Amino acid sequence: MTSTSVFSALAPYGWDEAWADEFAPYEPEGLLPGRVVRVDRGQCDIVTADGMLRADTAFVTPHDPMRVLCTGDWAVVEPAGNPRYVRTYLPRRTAFVRSTSSKRSEGQILAANVDHAIVAVSLAVELDLGRIERFLALAWESGAQPVVVLTKADLVPDAVTLSHLVQDVETTAPGIPVLTVSALDGEGLDVLVAVVSGGTTVLLGQSGAGKSTLANALVGEDVMTVQAARDADGKGRHTTTTRNLLALPGGGVLIDTPGLRGVGLWDAETGVGQVFSEIEELARRCRFHDCAHESEPGCAVLAAIDSGELPERRLESYRKLIRENQRIVAKTDARLRSEIRKEWKKRGAQGKAAMEAKRGRWA
Repeated sequence: MTSTSVFSALAPYGWDEAWADEFAPYEPEGLLPGRVVRVDRGQCDIVTADGMLRADTAFVTPHDPMRVLCTGDWAVVEPAGNPRYVRTYLPRRTAFVRSTSSKRSEGQILAANVDHAIVAVSLAVELDLGRIERFLALAWESGAQPVVVLTKADLVPDAVTLSHLVQDVETTAPGIPVLTVSALDGEGLDVLVAVVSGGTTVLLGQSGAGKSTLANALVGEDVMTVQAARDADGKGRHTTTTRNLLALPGGGVLIDTPGLRGVGLWDAETGVGQVFSEIEELARRCRFHDCAHESEPGCAVLAAIDSGELPERRLESYRKLIRENQRIVAKTDARLRSEIRKEWKKRGAQGKAAMEAKRGRWA
């Protein structure tokens, strides 16, 4: 198959000249490029110029969970075989990562090579601004452009109330587009389609946020199963249990993710800084460069709170995410130091044994 035919077949999934250049070293071996559509239980579905293939991921399942194959990766696949194996994947442009719930301080990669990150937030329940900030920090850190989509807008018929809700989220997400959408009646979908028509978009949000309904509306057919959310808290069961990559009729691709109960930060200092850009800008005006914004004289951040320019909730949320991120980084560094110490002890023991063996020969 010619490179031209490969390009035309994979272009709807995001293939471009830069990806072709990355793949070029593998082409003489007869290997195939393809985009990972779904990963589960050591195997994955990959769309290639030859069609959809099922492949084994045994060759790309290292101990580091950050380097496992994931939805959105561009894979290098064997042209034949039973089973057929993924040899490797092309270097990622972006990666959406959160910390795992384990005590090992590991990162879990959710999606790769993403251009836009849609944070879906349901208007059926009270807004959790802190959670929105958390999602946005992860989105910014990934390298993708965040977009907040307020779903189920039809449940807020009063225009004034809806306007206030949008304003609250805009304050929480400075510089980020905030769209209101109703998949039920199609309101706002045209704007969202225009946003996602170029590149790869990942859908993020809690279970019950309306992600699967939104995915169906964007794809134009019922590709994702939808279940009703509980009236009490707006949460639903995890309808989507794996990450799936879907081609959109208007161009672009969409990755739908399972509802995320936990969205722990993973070394997201830059992302937190971007979410709270106004606080970091104010901090540059503080009298002391290491100001903690607590009781120091000449603190521009506290002055902004006193004047009403900055909501106190924003500062508290900023502090919380900064502390959490510092703990994650500290744990990761501690684990790394522990591993280094173990390696030193191992090498020291080997050296000692070798020296004793030499002494035995000399005796």
